[in-house]
Amino acid sequence: MPDMTYEQFLRAVTDFATEVVANAEAIRGWGQYIDDEARDTAHVAAMIAAKRVDKDTVAETHELAQNLRGVSEEAIQYAAAGDTTARLAQAAHDQATTSHQGVHEAVNASPAEGIHDVDNDWLTQE
Repeated sequence: MPDMTYEQFLRAVTDFATEVVANAEAIRGWGQYIDDEARDTAHVAAMIAAKRVDKDTVAETHELAQNLRGVSEEAIQYAAAGDTTARLAQAAHDQATTSHQGVHEAVNASPAEGIHDVDNDWLTQE
């Protein structure tokens, strides 16, 4: 018996792609949230500078805003990589369908008993 059937493979690839997309969206959301925090922090830095707060505190607040912006950019790039991974998973699904759907249909239409238990080596013989 194969480690994974055709239907299990398609389901696994589809589930994987769905999960990757959901995770990428969550990461993108956090990246946007962090970006909003970076803008707010930069605004706070400008406000405290206008109130003549000491220069070290203003500088630290500006640095925090810059660091948050960097984290946000990295999170958004990471999410984009998740989008690429999901597209590749979909491509694997499409390729499996193209390559094996006909065989799958023929096996399922066969009146032979135990056909799903055929040794894979036999199927690859010419």
